[in-house]
Amino acid sequence: MLFLISFSNFSELPVGSVCVTDVQLKGRGRTKNVWESPKGCLMYSFTLEMEDGRVVPLVQYVVSLAVTEAVNHVCDKKGFPYIDVKIKWPNDLYLNGLKVGGILCTSTYRSKKFHVSVGVGLNVDNEQPTTCLNAALKDMSPASNLLKREEILGAFFHQFEKFFDLFMDQGFKSLEELYYRTWLHSEQRVIVEEKVQDQVVQNVVTIQGLTSSGYLLAIGDDNQMYELHPDGNSFDFFKGLVRRKI
Repeated sequence: MLFLISFSNFSELPVGSVCVTDVQLKGRGRTKNVWESPKGCLMYSFTLEMEDGRVVPLVQYVVSLAVTEAVNHVCDKKGFPYIDVKIKWPNDLYLNGLKVGGILCTSTYRSKKFHVSVGVGLNVDNEQPTTCLNAALKDMSPASNLLKREEILGAFFHQFEKFFDLFMDQGFKSLEELYYRTWLHSEQRVIVEEKVQDQVVQNVVTIQGLTSSGYLLAIGDDNQMYELHPDGNSFDFFKGLVRRKI
């Protein structure tokens, strides 16, 4: 379901290196699960270098936004119908309720800098195991001219360069409005389970956005603001959230 490239020594390559593959047998996801990815997926990794560790966790959001905007750009350029790819926090891409891709960022620290490896996977022309961009395009238009992986890849790096420069100069606040228009979670109500004196208590909160550290900002029915963290045990982030008062 999640198609990512991850090499243990990829961070050793020069900053800005890009690796693209047609097929992968051991793609790694956030929970270290391994997938095989068929032909038709757009799968690539690239390297970054950063100095401020506080903003490294936000890079995955910048990448996610660049992917969705790249798809929009190519569709506009080719006169295709709009494909509504959405971001599911923190690192998944969805289309019509099904996962079509994901992002994985890993980092190492040395010589006073963070060396970040970014892996991106996007279903462009493979209808299995879920769906893909071209399948959605065929449903909307009978045109035989479909999206090509190299078109989206080129558009991605064009978008990402602009977004990353803006992010480094002005912070993620400069991209938040566009990000919130693209993600799935504005005003989403989720149930947070907490243990109180050996009893599990459920609390309903409403997602408002992101905190400065990149976690979910939510408001409870008691009007208290909370920061939501994954508990590390649940595959679905929204079934395993821990809240902290702000």
